[in-house]
Amino acid sequence: MVLLAAAAAFLLPSAALAIGDGGKESPGSGDGTRKSVRGGVVGKELVASVARSRIRVSYPGGQAAGASVSALTSVDPDWEPPVCWYEPVFSPRQLKDAVATGEGGLVSAHVWWSNRLWVDHYEKGGVTGVGLGSRLPGGGGSGQGYKNYNLGKKGMFWRSTVRDGMYQDSRAWDCGRVMFWQDAGTLPEDANAPTPETLAAFAYDKIKVPDTEIELKPTGGSTVNLPTWVWLDEATFDDVTVRAELPGTGLYAVTTAKPVALHLEPGTGDAVTFPAGGDCPVNEDGSIGAPYRRGAAGEDPPCGVRYLRATGSEPYPLTASVTWGISWEGTGGSAGRLPDGVFEGVRNVAVQEVQAVNR
Repeated sequence: MVLLAAAAAFLLPSAALAIGDGGKESPGSGDGTRKSVRGGVVGKELVASVARSRIRVSYPGGQAAGASVSALTSVDPDWEPPVCWYEPVFSPRQLKDAVATGEGGLVSAHVWWSNRLWVDHYEKGGVTGVGLGSRLPGGGGSGQGYKNYNLGKKGMFWRSTVRDGMYQDSRAWDCGRVMFWQDAGTLPEDANAPTPETLAAFAYDKIKVPDTEIELKPTGGSTVNLPTWVWLDEATFDDVTVRAELPGTGLYAVTTAKPVALHLEPGTGDAVTFPAGGDCPVNEDGSIGAPYRRGAAGEDPPCGVRYLRATGSEPYPLTASVTWGISWEGTGGSAGRLPDGVFEGVRNVAVQEVQAVNR
């Protein structure tokens, strides 16, 4: 019956598989908790913590308080942070206290056990649930249980965690092991064990960059065949850093987003960009392009657009996409790069045509 329930839960990943007394199964709610769960705060922790990562995120620099910020979009449409991984969640004492005050909870990201099963497996050393994990996608049966919650031993019980918004994704079942013991100072030998790169990717998902509008000259509208200068001040573009660490593991990563280019799309084929192709690099001082100066109206700007045709009833949507290079450093001198991120903004540009009259 357990096997049939596990298979059904795999077909419907939005439901948690609840296994209660007497070997009976009942469906959970779509948010990964059993609808009938009651009890105190400690008991509920058995359920709620699966959907709440213990990774700590901080912002060492680049994101000023009160600033308007937005998330980046990866330039690689196929890249995304991991869907699931394992984290330490309970010390022996914490687990014993949680079981004593609750009526059960999630023993993995999708499997709910009754309180009796928790007691049998983690207090009495029983093989309760043996084989269940191996039948779930991702494998990893529970095996032999534990005596008295491993009180007196140094280490933590680990359990799967699913990235925000991904609980219903079938890949969340890849972390199929029921909660297991890991000695202090060691990491699981598992494909979904956390690594510095896992934390770097987690931090990538938390990067917020300034909502920056490009500076234009002329500001009130452009003229056919005269260049529109585009620039961004150096004060706008500090590197953005996000630190992610997983308590109890010694793992951390600092992910840094650095502005590397501005790309212009004029919004019409009747235009010329500067430089050709529309890619404006970042200057040594951190600025992009150059502010317009008096008397330079006829010069080609280092970053800008020259429109060849006037607008009609609708302005041209000038799109400015800032590319941010993403790198990271982490535990033990590890380091690497992640796909560049892009933040895109649009400015509407009205273009007029000046008529010359000869007398």
